[in-house]
Amino acid sequence: MNDIFSTLQYYFSHPFVVYALIVGLLIALCSSLLGVSLVLKRFSFIGDGLSHVAFGAMAVAAVTGVTNRMIIILPLTVLSAVLILRTGRNTKIRGDASVAMISVGALAIGYMLMNIFPVSSNISADVCGSLFGSTSILTLKQSDVWLCLAMSVVVLVFFVLFYNRIFSVTFDESFSKATGINSDGYNLMIAIITAIIIVIAMNLVGSLLISALIIFPALSAMRVFKSFKSVTICSAVISVVCAGTGIILSILCSTPVGATIVTADLGAFLIFSIIGTVMSKKRVK
Repeated sequence: MNDIFSTLQYYFSHPFVVYALIVGLLIALCSSLLGVSLVLKRFSFIGDGLSHVAFGAMAVAAVTGVTNRMIIILPLTVLSAVLILRTGRNTKIRGDASVAMISVGALAIGYMLMNIFPVSSNISADVCGSLFGSTSILTLKQSDVWLCLAMSVVVLVFFVLFYNRIFSVTFDESFSKATGINSDGYNLMIAIITAIIIVIAMNLVGSLLISALIIFPALSAMRVFKSFKSVTICSAVISVVCAGTGIILSILCSTPVGATIVTADLGAFLIFSIIGTVMSKKRVK
């Protein structure tokens, strides 16, 4: 036990480890808040689709040699979020088909570009690092912390100020439109903020694993709680705890950060599923 605390104390004496923990907790908090609404609206596929798009955009930025890759990745991912919502309402290209078309196309183009115009001698490592997150936490800088902090403030302010409208749009979109709420506008805002979270989380978790941060905490909370407010609060707590646990375990066990966080989320889902099953049986009795 003393060895564990000594190891953690040693690592957290370095700023980059603290940066990784702060960024991980902020990303987990933001993704969990929006995740509840996305899961209830059956929009969770957007997170998975946009993560593929972010990888394709990252490949374009790498090939073109842009120093600040956010200049390319963020606008392309946000634009894709808008296209997915628009084409999803098209009578010829319905929801899941539009996501598959845009996300798989972006993933294929990104991988093809990285092979045709390699930016390093180890393409496999570049692809794995982008898809599943960096195996090292040395890549995060102080600017990443400030960016995540600003993003978290925006998400929290948006969620608190428009909580009632998000609740209304989530459960009954037709009624929301009838009462004068711009449900299409709120859906678009949720999709855009989700795209921003995915782009920022790529360095920590990877483009293929980020959707798990959006889906797992919400599904875990729904196993036990039933009200929207309770599920949202529980989802946020689960996501933050699993992110912190995953980062600490990755340090102690020398495992990839992203995969460890998602594994912790999966473990939480199994635990809450068992609790939910036991509670259901007690209610029946």
